[in-house]
Amino acid sequence: MLKTASTALVCLLLYGILIIPFTTYLHNKPFVEKLGYVPSVTALRIVAADHKELTAASLVLKVLMYFGGLIEKSENQFTVPPDYMSMSRLLHGAVKLDPYNMDAYYFAQGFLTWDVKQFKLANDLLDYGMKYRSWDWQLPFFAGFNSAFFLKDYTAAARYYQRAGELSGPDLSKLLAGRYMQESGQTELAISYLSAMVKGEHNPALKKSCQLRLTAFRETRRIEVARDRFRELRGVMPSTVDQLVSGGLLSPPPRDPYGGQFYLEADGKVATTSKYAIAGVNRKNLKNTGESDEHN
Repeated sequence: MLKTASTALVCLLLYGILIIPFTTYLHNKPFVEKLGYVPSVTALRIVAADHKELTAASLVLKVLMYFGGLIEKSENQFTVPPDYMSMSRLLHGAVKLDPYNMDAYYFAQGFLTWDVKQFKLANDLLDYGMKYRSWDWQLPFFAGFNSAFFLKDYTAAARYYQRAGELSGPDLSKLLAGRYMQESGQTELAISYLSAMVKGEHNPALKKSCQLRLTAFRETRRIEVARDRFRELRGVMPSTVDQLVSGGLLSPPPRDPYGGQFYLEADGKVATTSKYAIAGVNRKNLKNTGESDEHN
């Protein structure tokens, strides 16, 4: 009975500290501008006492509410850049309170890489999670993808993928073998990774974000197949995507769900003017985000 009363009291305190200031802020300012005030991790530890998991979940929920609102209001462009600095800070704080909170790692992976381009920060966070969630194949799977796709560090990718395969069983281990350890498999690697993200994600906002990106990479793959067929037939590399469409090799014409235009670079690589991200993103420097609350 006492334990139940204690839990209820902590919930009320957390609501007062986290939710009330947040809703007041949203009422008085555009919520897309900032996430609002949040006490330091040290202060939250004191308030949370034996309920750190609940506090961490509240921090993650706050970020999900914020980002979910942005995604729902946006089509191809954020009218005001998301506050990625605060999002990262809150999620880092959440895992310091509860290093087992998978939602925090999953969500941070979703935006720190594609949108903020902080690949090392993302992998540092994943490495931290692996120390605690030692059974979880998804964390090394994410880190392996970051290493191979973004950082081009195939040695590190192989190490992460090996760990993911050992934890998940032979199917994933086979999926990650061979062609994913070289740059030629980058698009297929992205499709496999994003398919896993979409399948495993339960939050509607992040699921929508991953699905959008997955659609873009599937379109990229269609262009690559048509490009390679063009080269086989004519002995030269096409210079534009329009050549593939007019030649009957690419139908229907590709559409970038982010609103950009696909094009071929000088070496034949498929690219898009959207860079696979919603327009209007503010990529702040988050290099020290993971340390900002450490000494608070």
